[in-house]
Amino acid sequence: MSEREKRLATNEAIVREANERLEARVEVAVGDHVPFAVLCECADPECTERIMLTSAEYEAIHADPTQLVVVDGHVAADVEDVSHRGRFAVVKKRGRAGEIAEALD
Repeated sequence: MSEREKRLATNEAIVREANERLEARVEVAVGDHVPFAVLCECADPECTERIMLTSAEYEAIHADPTQLVVVDGHVAADVEDVSHRGRFAVVKKRGRAGEIAEALD
C-alpha cells in the first residue's frame, strides 16, 4: 500500500468517526429523520464542507463499511466508484482501499 493510500484512508476514518459520534447524538436527541450537518468524508484533509443528511440516510450509507458520503465532486476516481444522490455523493472504495475502509470501520 502506498503512503498516499494510507494517508487518504486515515483522513477518511477520522472524519467518519467524528460523524458517527455526532449522528448517534442527533438520533437520540431528535430521531432519525431530522437533517443534520456531517463533514464531507472525502480524502482531502483540508476539506471542511458539510452535507445535510438524516440519521436514517447516514446509517443506510454506512451499512456498507466501504462507503463514505462526500460532497459531489470530491471523488478519488482511482480507488472509488461514485453514486450521485442529488445533494451529495456516495463513494464506494474498491480493491485495497475497500479492505482498508472495512478494517478501519
